[in-house]
Amino acid sequence: MSTEQPTQLSWFKSTYSSGEGAECVEVAADGTAVRVRDSKERGDGPQLAFTHDDVWARFVADLGRGGF
Repeated sequence: MSTEQPTQLSWFKSTYSSGEGAECVEVAADGTAVRVRDSKERGDGPQLAFTHDDVWARFVADLGRGGF
């Protein structure tokens, strides 16, 4: 994981997020990482940054199995 944050990203809401805003996750990708944040914590809020495709794939697979 990386803690470095680029200045401009195009965030999109997960298709699994509810439309009511209670539990929404946003994802953005740039040339170095796939980033995930809570849609209620925009701006300088915390992010997860996955720098390798295999780590991102394992994270998503673990979520699908209820790992978190």
